[in-house]
Amino acid sequence: MGIAVEIAVQDIDGVRVALAERVDRVELCSALGLGGLTPSAGLVRAAVAETRDAGRDGFVQVLVRPRGGGFVYDADELDLTLADVRFAQEAGASGVVVGALTGDGAIDLEAVRRIVAAAEGLEVTFHRAIDVVRDPVASAETLAELGVTRVLTSGGAARSIDGADVLQALSTAVSGRLQVMAGGGVRVDDIPTLAARGINAVHLSARETVLGEPSGPGGGDAAYDITDPATVRAAVAAAAAQR
Repeated sequence: MGIAVEIAVQDIDGVRVALAERVDRVELCSALGLGGLTPSAGLVRAAVAETRDAGRDGFVQVLVRPRGGGFVYDADELDLTLADVRFAQEAGASGVVVGALTGDGAIDLEAVRRIVAAAEGLEVTFHRAIDVVRDPVASAETLAELGVTRVLTSGGAARSIDGADVLQALSTAVSGRLQVMAGGGVRVDDIPTLAARGINAVHLSARETVLGEPSGPGGGDAAYDITDPATVRAAVAAAAAQR
């Protein structure tokens, strides 16, 4: 068996690339340039329909993040997060990707409890907010107790390969209770090293920037991201080669 590959995608074409290249799942999101935000309702429904038609269960993980700029949320932002989690569940997604911290840099336990309850049995991934906490191993232990399925983490480094020691410690500490997924600057060439450290899932954006039609003064940058099939294909091959 190889290790699991998750691809962050921002549109239905990205979902189709991921399906065609046989990745294990996608993280559906928008605004990856901001670290990722909640995708639109229409995109969630379209992605679920696409994967159902392809006969792939457990494929669509929906990022639920109400804004950029950190992970400490007020009551209104948490309410919005819970509403989006419930929508993802009702729309037929397989999981949600979330994160919430307190002002002193710890896991927001009450927020996570409410999110897990709102998810109603969906997989729950705690995203790279864990890279901000002071004690990631203790935090991962707590997340496992709260019913979280996996954590997405770079081991606190800018790139996952540079946080490999922390990733290995996390994987050892919560093995069998919580999946540790390496994410953050993962390159295809990093996958064998991460696998050798006991990591059994990797997360990539596999983005390529292309230049679109001029968008005018009110349309923002004409460049936009697409999911690069060649990068996805290479990542899947590298992951499958690990034993």
